[in-house]
Amino acid sequence: MQTDTRQLIRTGLAIFLTGVLAAVIALTVGGGLSRQGPHSNTGWLALMVAMGCLPLGTLTLALALAKLIGKRK
Repeated sequence: MQTDTRQLIRTGLAIFLTGVLAAVIALTVGGGLSRQGPHSNTGWLALMVAMGCLPLGTLTLALALAKLIGKRK
């Protein structure tokens, strides 16, 4: 595995796991979610971090996976 592919995997995983952690914080520490959104400022902040990190982390991991598969062929 090349260094840049390994770096993409590490970065994508770190961003994705940050989003997962923020989502868990929004659901538990942030007071939970309702139809109007989170109940506290901490919940809103965690929700915004999760909404940014989860898609970006997923796309970064998809790019790393595609690059890894492309290099094997």
